[in-house]
Amino acid sequence: MTQVHDHGGGVRSVEVPIPDNPLGHTLVYVVDTDRGPVLIDTGWDDPASWDTLAEGLTACGTSVADVHGVVITHHHPDHHGLSGRVREVSGAWVAMHAADIAIVRRTRETRPGRWYAYMAHKLTAAGAPEAHVAPLRADRPRRALPGLAPALPDREIVPGELLDLPGRRLRAVWTPGHTPGHVCLHLEERHPAGLTGRGRLFSGDHLLPRITPHIGLYEDPDDATVTDPLGDYLDSLERVGRLDPAEVLPAHQHAFADAPSRVRELLAHHEERLDGLLTLLAAPLTPWQLAELMEWNRPWDQIPYGSRNIAVSEAEAHLRRLVKLGRAEAVTGSEPVTYVAV
Repeated sequence: MTQVHDHGGGVRSVEVPIPDNPLGHTLVYVVDTDRGPVLIDTGWDDPASWDTLAEGLTACGTSVADVHGVVITHHHPDHHGLSGRVREVSGAWVAMHAADIAIVRRTRETRPGRWYAYMAHKLTAAGAPEAHVAPLRADRPRRALPGLAPALPDREIVPGELLDLPGRRLRAVWTPGHTPGHVCLHLEERHPAGLTGRGRLFSGDHLLPRITPHIGLYEDPDDATVTDPLGDYLDSLERVGRLDPAEVLPAHQHAFADAPSRVRELLAHHEERLDGLLTLLAAPLTPWQLAELMEWNRPWDQIPYGSRNIAVSEAEAHLRRLVKLGRAEAVTGSEPVTYVAV
C-alpha cells in the first residue's frame, strides 16, 4: 500500500521504493504551488516505483500529468531516476545544480565500456587485487548499470537563489560532499505547526536522522583535479547547521527537528573516524587495504562486489582529507601508492 504523509502547509511525501536496497524507499516530496505540484526528487526508475509515485500523487489529490516542475537534490538514480518519465507525461521542467548536471551529461555521453575501463584503472591504483579487477576487464557484453541514461535537466539550480515555485519561497543551498552538486532546499515559510526555527529544510541525502551519507569520489576521467569531497561535506554541514530550520525533511527515513544537534553528531562522527584511520595508518596501507580494515555495517567478506567499490571510494575520500590536513601522506615510490600517518 502506497505510503503518503501530510507534513502540513501544502507539503506531502510519497514513499517510492528502491528495488533491492536496504534504504527501502526515497521520500519524494510534493509541494503545492500556484501553478500545480512541484516534486522534490522522483525516485528510482523501476515499474513498481513509477506505479507507487503515480498512486501517491493521486492520493495527494493530483496526478503526474499535473506536475509543474521537478527539483532534484542530486543526480543519484534513487532521486533522479524517474525525472525523465515525469517530464514526458507532464511537460514539467527539471532542475539540478550545474555540478551534477555535468555528471549527468558525462554519463550520457560516455560508453559503458569506458566506465568499466576507468573503474578498473582506479581500483588497480587503489591496490585492489587482480581477482576483483578482472571482471571489469572481461571481454564480454557489459551489464547495464543503473543511471547510465539519466534525463538531462533543462534548468540549473543556482545556489542562494529562490526557485521558480509560484506562491512559495524555496531557496537553494549548495551542500557538496555526497555529490559535487548536491543541494538542500530551504522553505522560508513559517512552520505550519509553529515549531521554533527558520522554516523547513528538504535535505536530500545531506542530512539524515540516523545514518551518514556515503562520501566518495566523483571525478571526470579526463580531469586530473584532486578533489576533497569529505572536506566539502563537513563545510556544508556547518552551513546547514547555521540555518537552524525548525524541521528537516530528508530523502530517507523520517522528518526530524534540531538540525544543529544532528550536525554536531555527524561532525563528531567524522572526526572520530579520521582519528581511527590514523591509528590504522601507523603502517603504510593502500586505499584498498584501508577499506578492508575500516568499520562498515557488515564484515568485509560479507560486503557485495559493487559495495566494495563504493567502500574503497569512501576510504580514498577520507585519505584525501587526512593528507590535506597534514595528518597523513603518500609514501614516495610506493606502487600501488600507500599512505601513512604523520
